[in-house]
Amino acid sequence: MRGFLASSIGVTCAAALALPLTPPAVAATARPALGAEVATSARTVAMGARTVAISAPVVTAAGSAVRRTDAEPSVSGSTQSLPLAPLTHDRTVDPPTEQGLPQQDVRPFSLVGVIWDDPNAELHGRVQVRTRAVGTGNWSGWQDVETHNAEHAADPGTAEGTSAQVRGSTAPLWVGESDGVEVRVTAATAEGRSEKTPTGSGDPAQPSGTGVVSPLPAGLRLELVDPGDPAPAPEDPDGISRPGFLATETGETAEALGASGADTAASAVNAELAPLGATEIPELGRAETEREMSALRGSELTQEQRAKPHIGPRPRIVTRRGWGANESWREKQFTYTKRVKAAFVHHTATGAKYTCKQVPSLIRGIYRYHVKSMGWRDVGYNFLVDKCGNIYEGRAGGAAKPVLGAHTRGFNSNSMGIAVLGSYGSAKPSGAAVRAIARLTAWKLGLFGVNPRAKTYLKSGGGNLYRKGKNVRLNTISGHRDGYSTACPGLQLYRKLGTARAAAARYQGR
Repeated sequence: MRGFLASSIGVTCAAALALPLTPPAVAATARPALGAEVATSARTVAMGARTVAISAPVVTAAGSAVRRTDAEPSVSGSTQSLPLAPLTHDRTVDPPTEQGLPQQDVRPFSLVGVIWDDPNAELHGRVQVRTRAVGTGNWSGWQDVETHNAEHAADPGTAEGTSAQVRGSTAPLWVGESDGVEVRVTAATAEGRSEKTPTGSGDPAQPSGTGVVSPLPAGLRLELVDPGDPAPAPEDPDGISRPGFLATETGETAEALGASGADTAASAVNAELAPLGATEIPELGRAETEREMSALRGSELTQEQRAKPHIGPRPRIVTRRGWGANESWREKQFTYTKRVKAAFVHHTATGAKYTCKQVPSLIRGIYRYHVKSMGWRDVGYNFLVDKCGNIYEGRAGGAAKPVLGAHTRGFNSNSMGIAVLGSYGSAKPSGAAVRAIARLTAWKLGLFGVNPRAKTYLKSGGGNLYRKGKNVRLNTISGHRDGYSTACPGLQLYRKLGTARAAAARYQGR
């Protein structure tokens, strides 16, 4: 299909790495150990005419995922985990109605969030932070942190969703490089508690009124994330870094190429789309994309799909290598669902104060927060989109494959999650971001024969809108709030989904 990869290529990854998820020993961040290890099993991933043999644990959506408890190696980036305490005027109240930290100096960080012990406990109240910018020494005003984050999660009852390492959490907030912080968490009153329903503003209401106080969750901690530098590129045996290295038809293994097993595995699952170690999957024209679809889906295509593929041209996608993912942070196995029938659009609620040059760092921060602080097996979203219209590969497993994510609680099976970086309750998304959603869905849904303007049925895995097992009729491009009672993806982005559906259908030639 493409000159740089022959159809007979086979890449054999070395013995799988043990990938720890325990945060570094910073301010007592230890998590409960599970005391179990993942057995290594060989998996062969079919890629059209090619096959990539990956020696790594792989589980299906119905399988069980087991977490490692090894100590974290020395890697770029860090998380400072600081326990919150009752504020001075609230120390005699039991339970405390306000917890926080006074202004204090800390090591540099760029992203903040608050976590707590019980992932099923909800924080009813308000979380606010102030930060001091590195360089200027200026303190920001108080900024709200989105507290309703439980709906971005693995499905109830799944291995990832029930792991002892999972924590309750707020959404992360991007604050830029900072070295000082102050935080306060205020409990809502019974009358002021906001329900997680889509509101006119698109943002959660703040507590007001008087009455019985809703207790704050136990074990509140402030997480200060330094995304660190991009992970170093794999090296050849001669010690020279070669991010665009290729496997050869002579069957050279990952060890021979000098690449780590985790890095190679994360790249090998995209071998039909780009060279091993590539920093991006290049865009293709319509004719090339249609040929690629036939190679990828093969016998799964109907006669009608072969005659008229209805797939949008493949967009450029920055790979995990491209945004600098450290593959040692995630669990090593890839988990797949059966197919992709729908796309759920989200916003990250990280705020809009980022530049597109900062996006790789922002994504590394989200990735680290999802894995190290929240206890997930990998970043939750399948793809991320920035306000400049760039598309980024999210959860590892292959951009063209039906990778099981942790983005829409209850509807992760047979779907994919696309998160637009920023907060879109009152701010409008850029036209470039909406076009990126349309281009991505036209291609990815097209691979599975899905019309972006159609509706489909997904079976609920359980949530606050639909009981477990209920077949729910949804748009094939839906907002997060369509599957779960939440303000996500923000009112202004949600209003643009009709535009995205129409544009995606045009890209597919419908």
